Formats: sequence, structure tokens, C-alpha cells
Amino acid sequence: MKDIRFLEIRHLRGPNIWAYRPVIEAIVDIGELEDFPSNRIPGYPGRLEKMLPTLIEHRCSYGERGGFLRRLAEGTWPAHILEHVTLELQNLAGLPGGFGKARETSKRGVYKVVVRAWQEEVTRAALCEARELIMAAMEGRDFDVSASVGKLADKVDSLYLGPSTASIIDAADDRGIPHIRLLEPGNLVQLGYGSAMRRIWTAESDRTSAIAEGISRDKDLTKSLLASCGVPVPEGCLVESPGDAWEAAQDIGLPVCVKPLDGNHGRGVFIDIKDREEIEKAYSIAVEEGSGVLVERSVPGTEHRLLIIGGKLVAACRGDTVSVIGDGLTSVGELIEIQINSDSRRGANEKYPLSKIRMDSAARIELSRQNLTPDSIPESGRKVLIQRNANHEFDVTDEVHPENAALASLAARIVGLDIAGIDIVAEDISRPLSSQHGAVVEVNAGPGLLMHLKPGVGKPRPVGQAIVDHLFPGQKNGRIPVIGITGTFGKTPVARLLAHLLQLSGKNVGMACSDGLFIGQRKVRSADSANWHSTRRILMASAITAALIENGAASILSEGLAYDRCQIGIVTNMRHNDETLSAFDVRNMEQLYTTFRTQIDVVLPEGAAILNADDPLLVEMAGLSDGETLFFCAAPENPALDDHRKKNGRAVFTRNGGIVLARGDSEQYLAAFQDLPAFGEEAGLHDIEAVLAAVAAAWALNLTPEMIRTGIVTYRPAGEKSTMRAQPA
Repeated sequence: MKDIRFLEIRHLRGPNIWAYRPVIEAIVDIGELEDFPSNRIPGYPGRLEKMLPTLIEHRCSYGERGGFLRRLAEGTWPAHILEHVTLELQNLAGLPGGFGKARETSKRGVYKVVVRAWQEEVTRAALCEARELIMAAMEGRDFDVSASVGKLADKVDSLYLGPSTASIIDAADDRGIPHIRLLEPGNLVQLGYGSAMRRIWTAESDRTSAIAEGISRDKDLTKSLLASCGVPVPEGCLVESPGDAWEAAQDIGLPVCVKPLDGNHGRGVFIDIKDREEIEKAYSIAVEEGSGVLVERSVPGTEHRLLIIGGKLVAACRGDTVSVIGDGLTSVGELIEIQINSDSRRGANEKYPLSKIRMDSAARIELSRQNLTPDSIPESGRKVLIQRNANHEFDVTDEVHPENAALASLAARIVGLDIAGIDIVAEDISRPLSSQHGAVVEVNAGPGLLMHLKPGVGKPRPVGQAIVDHLFPGQKNGRIPVIGITGTFGKTPVARLLAHLLQLSGKNVGMACSDGLFIGQRKVRSADSANWHSTRRILMASAITAALIENGAASILSEGLAYDRCQIGIVTNMRHNDETLSAFDVRNMEQLYTTFRTQIDVVLPEGAAILNADDPLLVEMAGLSDGETLFFCAAPENPALDDHRKKNGRAVFTRNGGIVLARGDSEQYLAAFQDLPAFGEEAGLHDIEAVLAAVAAAWALNLTPEMIRTGIVTYRPAGEKSTMRAQPA
């Protein structure tokens, strides 16, 4: 039977043997289809192209538009097709671009299909949908592509980051600042690691105080604070009944604005109301949207949203009224759908810069003021006002008068918000408010960013970048020293000794290794913690100033690394003696090399790779590091070491029973092995290598030779008698 079966699906959450980004690795069995490439199934390439015509954009190995379809016509296998169809379904569902590969395994008919996983659940679903589509095309069955894409798009909407948060993450990524999504689904994100981290929740940051947010919700309190500091606000008061609202309106002077005390998103807000009936109707609606109702002087002009970040104006948009034009044949409700909601920029979620217009109570009141209902058919050419205070559609950042920008910044500081949306009503935002009776009408915590990222009219503004620059000023990148250790033997001894050295230097070290999970001197988990989840716990701990992470080959192959980059990458040695790796189809040294190189691939330019010069394959790995390379080896007679030192490279090696630090031609004796309490008489080669690797890493982290010596002669592993025993992992 011709079929495609999923044998296993792995989510590699971080850098892995395929890519720097998270991927899904699916092990698929194509069975009999190994003998039936696409060109041997009559009509199959054409049916697939007809079902998914956008595949023409896939360049594939030919590097040109239509390259994949050419491969399809010439003959390619289902695993390769599954890769491309999965990526295309994700693209159509709203996820950008993507990386993919399909590779044979050692078993005939079994392949590894790898695709970029922007969100795990979405990619798993896309794989399954792609398999169904491929089989339908192969068998000549119908397949509803639009329904399939719709299901995936719904998952993207509910599970993937919102566009506002995504803009901040993208800006952080551009600056090399790592991120961890803390809530999924949700938009709570950590930027940076350990003690250098910051947190955002869409447009709120960990600098946004609960008090400031509470003040911004209370519009009456906000107005009072602003007015006390000289910021122009509309006169108004709290009211407790429809009759009270009418009396307040008379005292203030018509027209007035009626709105909830603590509502949001403009719900229940009525402006420019001029008679008692409208005021009492507005009150009855506004009171349902908040805990109280405000009646204020109606400020002439148009509402503008000014985005303030870190005290500076970053972006500004202007709202506008929304109207339809009658044709003498169509009802108002139908005109709204035809003339307004059909705009591709309007939608029901945050992906769209403009919202769809609903026939809510506010719109009905607006129509009644024009003696119309939703079912009325206005005469041809008549302009019917639907909303007075609609989406902030027009970018006006470059038009804002400096005095108005300063007032908006002052308003944010008065309330106490580091990121704020300041709503200003003015007839002309390019003139000072004082010259036109304009006013600040609202201060918003956690303002929406999409109106500035995708304005209906005008230039998009880099508001995500502004938030990142505010949270990480100057050269700050949210990083602490992250040290990753891999290899066949000796990872845990290296980690334990290096943790001791870093603690001696004043670091609060988090360590995830085979011996457990450690926060400083405290063991918080006794079980084997050399895994992705334990590492994430370390990186999410705000007290940690350095992280030591042990990564076994199986962990790299099954989970990927838990960090994007590291300052130090260590490979202790490389021996292919782990039978468990056959489960990942790692059966030779070349495949093991590909696994361990993952650790070196992520070394930062300002970091260092620590490699065993006694292993020729590890010497070769030095060229993969973006940073410096420090070699260590158990004996000084080593051609690779000699060549490295001739290039003024650094190395750590043994001579006459002692440890030597070398840079180029210069050498410094560190200590004798017999002086190390943790190093017993039965110490073997791997124990020596572990000490040398830890010393080299400490040196690369700028610990002084004197401090390193003090650390290694005072180190004794907790619970151990005298020796550092390096075990295979």
C-alpha cells in the first residue's frame, strides 16, 4: 500500500544539528513509495500544482522560481514533497518564510523531514495537513485546501505571538537579544537571560508599575493629576444617573462627551452629544462598560494617539470619522459591509490595522441622530456618519508640534508610565494645544502598537525597536555568561569545577548537569538535569549571573540547545561509544561530529570555543567558532597545539605533572596536579582533560591565573572523597 507514515515527531526547541532556530523533525516511512517518485505516478505533479499553485515560489535546489515544481516533474520523493507542502501551508496560514530539509536515514524508505517551527502545535498540524493533501493529490481525490489553511490560520491566531509582541521580539533579535516566551498562548515574554533579563507583556514592560496602570484606568483620577500639573484636560465630573448626567452636561455646557470611568478600546464612548435624550441613552450604555460614568466638555477636533516610550514621542496616528454614501437602493447595514468592512485592512483580530465596524449601540445612536436606522435606505449621494471616533488610521508622527509632544511626555510621566498611549483631541496636531482649545483626553497603559506598525495611511514606525532600545539602552544585550559543555566524557566534572571557579570570582552560578540542578550553592533538583527544561529554569532565574549547562549528544538530538548563543562552548572529547544514539540514526563519527558542532556553532563573536587538541576532529571544529579558540591537551607535544601557538593562540596543557597556561610563545605555570585535593592518585586521562577544560574556560572568562589557581587547589566536589571521576554520558 502506498502511504506516508509518521514514526516519530520531535520538537527541537533551540539550535540543533539542522538550524539555529526551532524546528520539527519528523521521522517518516514512505514504504512502497520509495519505488514511486513523483514522475512515476501519472498526473500527480499536475494535480499537486493545481491544489497548491503557490508552490511555484519555492526555488528548491535549482535556486530559481519554480525550482520545486521542476523537481516535482522530474521526479522527487514524498519526504521532500512533504517538506515543501508543510512550509507552504504554514506560509498561507500567516507564518513567514521557513527552513526545510528532507534527508534519508540508514533504513530504506525512512526519512527525516525537518521544517521550521514558529509554533510547535501549528507545525505539527501543518505536517498532518500536508500529508493528507499529498495523499489526496497522489490518489486523485479532492482536498479542500482553503479549509485546511483556515484551520491552521485559526491556530496561528490563537497560539502564535500577536503582531505587536512579534515586532518587539524581531527588534530584540536584530540586536542579538535572546527571548523566552513565558506564556503560551499569550504575549508574556522574557528578553535576555538571568539577571540581565527584562519582561514585556505586549506593550507593557516590567517597568510599568501596577499603581501607574491603575491610575490610567481611572479616567477621573488621571484628569485630576494631569490638571494639577498644568496639562490641559476637558472639564467634567462623575455622574451617578441619567438625570445626573443631564444636569452635569448643562453645568459644563453642551455639547458633551459621555464615557465609562474605566473602559477601554473606545467602548461606550459618545462624543458631541447635544440633547437630553441622547445623553441619557449614552449614560445607560456607558455605565455597562465600566464602574462609573464621566460627563466631559466636548473638545473640538479629531482624536490623535501619541505613543510615548521612555519619555520620548515615537509615533503618532490620527483618527477619523467613518461614513458611507447612500445609493438609494441599499440599507445602511449593507452599505457598511460593502463600503467599509470589505476593506482588506479591516479584521477581527490584532493582525489587521483597522477594526471591522459593528452596528453596536453607539452606531445606532449616531444613526438615530440622523433619523436613520440600520435598515434605512439613504438616498443616492447622501453621506451617513457611522462613527465619530474611529480607528487611528493616519500616521502623523512628523506633524506633531514639539509642544504637544512635550505635553504627551509629561502626561506619561505624571501617571508614571514608561510606555503610554496619550490620546489628544485637536483640530490641528501641528499647532500647540494652547492655541486651539485642544486637550489630553486619556492616558493608556499597554497601548496598541499595530496602528503604528501598519497605519492605514502613512509611514510605518519602528515602535518595537523603540521599546527594545528603551529596555536595553546603549550596548546592553540582555546576556549573562552562558557556558555550554558537551562531549562524550567528562562534562559533569568540568561543570562542577568551573562552577566553583566562577562562584569564587563573585558570580551567582546556575548549573544544569547530570548531578542535578543548582542555583548558587543550593541543589534544587537531585535528578539528572542535563536537559532543555532544566536549562530554561536556569535562564529564567533573575538572580543568576552566570549559567553552566551540560549538553549530552542525546539531548542535542532530541531537544536542541536551550539557549540561542553562548559565551563559552566546550567539547571535552569525542568517542562513538553510545549505543543510545542509534535511536537518532547517529552511527558514525561524522554524524557525531555534526551533533557536537552544534555547541560550537553558537559561540558568540566575543566568546570562545574550548576544544581538546588531542582529537583531530575537534581541532577541525575550531573553524566553526565565531569567537576565539582555546585548545587544551594532556601533553605539550602536539602539532595542532604548536600551530595554534604560532598564531598567538591560547592553550592550556600539562608538563612535568603541572598545568601550564600559554599564549603564543609566553607560558605561565599554574599548579601541580598533586596539589589539587580533588585529584587523586587514580586519576585518568579524562580527569586530566576535565581540569584542563575547566581552567581554559575560566581563563577565557577573564579570571586571573591567581584566582584560577586558588579555585582549583581549594576545590573538592561535594559528597566525593578525593577524585574527579569523568564518566561517559
